[in-house]
Amino acid sequence: MIFEQFYLGCLAQASYLIGSEGTAAIVDPQRDVDIYLEAARDRNLKIQYVIETHLHADFVSGHRELAERTGARIYIGKGSGASFPHVAAAEGDEIVFGQCRLRFLHTPGHTLESMCVLITDLERRHEPWAVLTGDTLFIGDVGRPDLSDERTPQELAGLLYDSLREKLLTLPDDVLVYPAHGAGSMCGRNISADRSSTIGHERQFNYALQPMSRDQFVHIMTDELPPRPEYFHRDVDLNRHGASTLAELPPVRSLSPTEALQLQQSGAAILDTRPAADFCAGHIPGSINVGLSGQFAAWAASVLGLDRNIVLVVDEQAAVSEARQRLARVGIEHVAGYVEGGISGWVGSALPIQMTHWISVHDLDRELHNGALMSILDVRRPAEWETGHLPGAIHSPLDRLSSEVESVPRGRPLAVYCKSGYRSTIACSLLEAAGLSDLRNVIGGFDAWSGAGLPTVAG
Repeated sequence: MIFEQFYLGCLAQASYLIGSEGTAAIVDPQRDVDIYLEAARDRNLKIQYVIETHLHADFVSGHRELAERTGARIYIGKGSGASFPHVAAAEGDEIVFGQCRLRFLHTPGHTLESMCVLITDLERRHEPWAVLTGDTLFIGDVGRPDLSDERTPQELAGLLYDSLREKLLTLPDDVLVYPAHGAGSMCGRNISADRSSTIGHERQFNYALQPMSRDQFVHIMTDELPPRPEYFHRDVDLNRHGASTLAELPPVRSLSPTEALQLQQSGAAILDTRPAADFCAGHIPGSINVGLSGQFAAWAASVLGLDRNIVLVVDEQAAVSEARQRLARVGIEHVAGYVEGGISGWVGSALPIQMTHWISVHDLDRELHNGALMSILDVRRPAEWETGHLPGAIHSPLDRLSSEVESVPRGRPLAVYCKSGYRSTIACSLLEAAGLSDLRNVIGGFDAWSGAGLPTVAG
């Protein structure tokens, strides 16, 4: 049997190919599906099954295009409301091809239709050796229970408790666990960077699988639940109906700096995809920086939404198509164009630029010790904040910053930090676009601060 994991770092998303005797199944495909077609061709496999563990909220799936290009049948959990041709899988249903047997477990909680997939290699043994857990069980975490319009988070959390304990924790400890997401995904709170585990390891170390009552679990999962990104609901709807192919999207055209400025003035967002250092050295006033080097698409969708027209600023031509593809993976399709000549073209047109100041952790520490009137803003996730943060800092996670910008201190310099500098640059650009000035982007973020042995506080 052939088993392969495809990991898309920018979305922290894992998809899978399972093959045997000329037939293949693809599980949770990303929107751009050529990688699966090429992998199947290289292994002399024909894709006959496309499986969705649930209707994904954080990315647009390629299930429709993959099925159209291969003739495969799409399987998704019963009750999904999917409008495309599909097989509504139920508890205990199986797909058997070659020496492979796939059996579905209905595991509601993250969503009502969530399914896990048990994999048995009949050449090796007649018991499952792995389980694809979708967003039900992650490595070190479990899926968020707030993606249903029909059930409350408390109701979904109760269902998740039952699914974990009555289905997944009944599996042998040596069964391998392969989830649909890794560290950085907004579908969990604090997912591990590991890309696989075992039932036994998760039973021992995953906080959500420790002995506790159903009520305790519900409280843990729903107390201080991070806000659901607004684009999640839209992506679910796109996946329920099946997204158009990437080939159907119009080409991205070149825009003169003047044309880009006119679009910005009419409401378009200028999305600067360059590295943080380049952005801070000089950028279009009011532009938002989300660097291509990180989780670009997810953060772009979180801070800009799916409906605004986008004008790209790139540092090289090849980045235009990369940015376009990555944005489409989360459902951002309104890319009006890119600034011809990038920031150099903008400056060459005698248009104004803005700069964001950096500050090292040693300079920040020295200024604070010298009594400087400076505010400090931490934009990391709540779990990161709880582990440790700078003394006197205020906390506003990046995914909440736009809605909390009015509470950000003004009238004095503001030092902004995250873990290493990627999210803090996004945050600085959002704050500048909201009218704040005198910002200091902390070089290296919390990692640099703690690495220098400077004081932190927890909780």
